[in-house]
Amino acid sequence: MAGHSKWANIQHRKGRQDAARSKLFSKLAKEITVAAKMGDPDPDKNPRLRLAVKEAKSQSVPKDVIQRAIDKSQAAGGEDYKEIRYEGYGPNGVAIIVEAMTDNLNRTASSVRSTFGKNGGNLGETGSVSFMFDRKGEIFYPASAGDSDTVMMAAIEAGAEDVESDADGHWITCADTDLSEVANALEAELGESETAKLVWKPQTTTPVDLDTLKTLMKLVETLEDDDDVQNVTTNFEASDEVMAAYEDG
Repeated sequence: MAGHSKWANIQHRKGRQDAARSKLFSKLAKEITVAAKMGDPDPDKNPRLRLAVKEAKSQSVPKDVIQRAIDKSQAAGGEDYKEIRYEGYGPNGVAIIVEAMTDNLNRTASSVRSTFGKNGGNLGETGSVSFMFDRKGEIFYPASAGDSDTVMMAAIEAGAEDVESDADGHWITCADTDLSEVANALEAELGESETAKLVWKPQTTTPVDLDTLKTLMKLVETLEDDDDVQNVTTNFEASDEVMAAYEDG
């Protein structure tokens, strides 16, 4: 099985360190509401909702917040969120995918376009960078779930495509359409995962130096601060030396 990209390890750690909890809870609750509204409000009958609830629980979202988000989906006159994807380039040609949920497309488009423009980026047309990524399911287990051989065998049996294990844990990749099935099979074998979600996995990465990384991360963090933005994915790759300098700076 192929190794997991370095960029994802960086983003995973940095995302966990930097996320503002109230904003994170709001984004997770919005995904739960949308998932429940699009399908069945029972997580056992709605794979997308089940994954959204799992992700919320992994981030310590209280049960009452999760239930309120589900109840909100069934309330009359609630917000009608639309899902939309923006694509563009950051500094040094780094490809960026922005996934948003919004009740006002004009507001969100204007905000995202402005953020790209002010931070060394350029918003493109839909499809301008997504062809450089593969849509995949990604499941993360902490190192305590077992050694690399144990997790590898469980992943193969569950129908996964790729696994990478390191000191932080185990990243398991599968086809996007198989995420719920693979996650359930792994849960039966290894216990509950820390996260299970759909991701954009880059086919190739773009190396960046320290100055580029600083500009890029300002762009990414500004996008993530937008209440309408759910996820930001890039294809940057930074060396250990550049990452260490950035984290120390």
